[in-house]
Amino acid sequence: MNRRDVLRAGAAAGVAGLAGCVVPGDDEEAAFTESFEDGLGGWETGAAIGPEVDLAEFDWAVDVSDAEAAAGDRSLRVWNEGSYDDGVTWAVHPVSVEPGEAYEIEVEGQFWSESESFNTIRHALMRLGPEPPEVEEDFPQPGVNTSELGETPYGGLREPLWLADGWHDYEFEWTTPELSTDTLYLAVGTAVIWEADATHYVDDLSVTVDGD
Repeated sequence: MNRRDVLRAGAAAGVAGLAGCVVPGDDEEAAFTESFEDGLGGWETGAAIGPEVDLAEFDWAVDVSDAEAAAGDRSLRVWNEGSYDDGVTWAVHPVSVEPGEAYEIEVEGQFWSESESFNTIRHALMRLGPEPPEVEEDFPQPGVNTSELGETPYGGLREPLWLADGWHDYEFEWTTPELSTDTLYLAVGTAVIWEADATHYVDDLSVTVDGD
């Protein structure tokens, strides 16, 4: 049984009531899990594009859909246009932590692509940090995954989508500095690479926190 299965089983047994917080004194907790069965809930959506294009001209949408699901019956749908060969679209949710601690955090999620493609049409974006993203530069650079970087100001990845037909797992680890905040922000979404409109789905998210 992998970590995600353990977390899901724990939630079914009543651990779901702990989602969204780290319990002091426990070495490792499922600080947050999400399968979008109840809609967007506490998620907020956003987008950004380069300065040569007005954001109002960039078409995008983030909502919850029953068209595809990796866990349960629903998932997060992320759509954006490719006309400008640029732009990022995301959803962000707060995750509560205990301040004054440093953590080893693992974030996992599944992204859906329509098919496998030799062309890199979109990048998957994942980010966890003390502030929510506002611009594309708040996410990692292409090909970066913080798992091997040691302590960093925020954790995340930016890796190619369309690696497989259907669902594909993405994950990163983040070694935090000592945190002065009680809230981190988990963002997931896509970045435009190819000049084509594209829909992706995101599901089965988990944030696992290992304290000192």
